[in-house]
Amino acid sequence: MRVAIFIGSISDEEKMRPASKVLTSLGIDHLFTVTSAHRTPERTERLIRECEDAGCQVFICAAGLAAHLAGAVSARTLKPVIGVPLSTSGSALGGLDAMLATVQMPPGYPVATVALDVTGAKNAAWLAASILALADPELATRIRASREGFVRDVETAASKLGQS
Repeated sequence: MRVAIFIGSISDEEKMRPASKVLTSLGIDHLFTVTSAHRTPERTERLIRECEDAGCQVFICAAGLAAHLAGAVSARTLKPVIGVPLSTSGSALGGLDAMLATVQMPPGYPVATVALDVTGAKNAAWLAASILALADPELATRIRASREGFVRDVETAASKLGQS
């Protein structure tokens, strides 16, 4: 397992499942599970150790509201941690609370923070893949091929509009 995706609540699954789909499309073995910085801190700590023992190289953590999951993981690993702040129906701040909690980390405990919700989930997976590709030329080739597909999609859409 090369990447671990931790979500703070089962209600986050729909927004974060696209991260798993991106990793799967690139052939990256990963774990997708629920753990909470606040409700299950011992589970979170145990999962970090287990993931590292299994070869995990990057952690993706998603949470809403206080959104301390990514920071809690960063405090317990030297591996890269990518944070995905999530908007929730329980917040009047539309995800701003989660964004600030994820991005505002003390020096020495970084969390690479991406966009909110599904876009953030997808980009977290792409960022994790890019990190892994630094030492994996075959993965780098798969990433380039995927990006070429994005270019083709835009060119196809432009041609449908009569533009080149």
